[in-house]
Amino acid sequence: MSMAEAGTHAGSGHNIPLGMLCGAGAGALWGLVFLAPQLVGTFTPLQLATGRYLAYGALSAILIAPRWNGLIQGMHRRNWLALFWLSLFGNTLYYILLSMAVQTGGIALTSLVIGFLPVAVTIIGSRDKGAVSLAALLPSLLLCAAGAACIGWQALAAPGATRQSMTGLLCALAALASWTAYAVGNTRCLARLPAVSGHDWNLLVGLMTGTQAILLLPLAVLDGHRLHSPEQWIRFGSVSLTVAIAASLFGNALWNRMSRLVPLTMTGQMILFETLFALLYGFLWEGRWPRMPEMAAFALIVLSVLTCVSVHQRQSARLRGLADCLPENGV
Repeated sequence: MSMAEAGTHAGSGHNIPLGMLCGAGAGALWGLVFLAPQLVGTFTPLQLATGRYLAYGALSAILIAPRWNGLIQGMHRRNWLALFWLSLFGNTLYYILLSMAVQTGGIALTSLVIGFLPVAVTIIGSRDKGAVSLAALLPSLLLCAAGAACIGWQALAAPGATRQSMTGLLCALAALASWTAYAVGNTRCLARLPAVSGHDWNLLVGLMTGTQAILLLPLAVLDGHRLHSPEQWIRFGSVSLTVAIAASLFGNALWNRMSRLVPLTMTGQMILFETLFALLYGFLWEGRWPRMPEMAAFALIVLSVLTCVSVHQRQSARLRGLADCLPENGV
């Protein structure tokens, strides 16, 4: 990397401490989505996704209406197409797969697989110009993989593992692939649209996801064979609205803010906060303490994040030093 590139990268607006705080907040709110399928387990994953994103879309439409005319002036066809795919992979398809994984494999297994997301995103992000090299990130990635392996052993090698666990694993792996595509694509879209705030982008995604939910509504009505009582429908509506507000509105807004504050190679690491909070909520739901492999996983995942942060802080300090050495006229 040349000294000119170093100066550009150093001035890219990265703020790792604030980015970490936003990532932790997003993870705490997103961890709630792992509980929703358990709270309303009599409803199918398609119904859960449709209910959540109908609420998300309606709230987004209300909030974005005052700025709509000015906002769409800077949007082009490729931006709308990107919104469609991001909404599909990051919301609609992802949450259907996630709900299936939670209902068949449990919260711990599902959060384990999603915990592999940093590995996938970091490998992709390491190819960006000026990014931290994969070799420098290797210790962090190994710690992440070791933590995930601990929970995997607990979930799949335990005596209580069943065929349902394998089904849950496959659904969680598909959800992982879907969200990896979203995480990378969303970060790069935000980089291409500096004039669109993270909050407005989140509302546009919500609007597109709500449109997809409307199209899925007939299928959701026909999905499943159970009759639900009025109390169950009220509970379903309450959970859908809560998840839409907490996870989709506030969680996504914090994630978009974080995506502009940290490099892509670090974006994947921030999803580990969702893993940690999802596991915590799962233990509270099941009313038990974490087992020894799960405690080891907690420690390894936290070390993975701290190691990754340390690598990026060292690189940022080095780039700032290189930028300071450049003449003011750039010659």
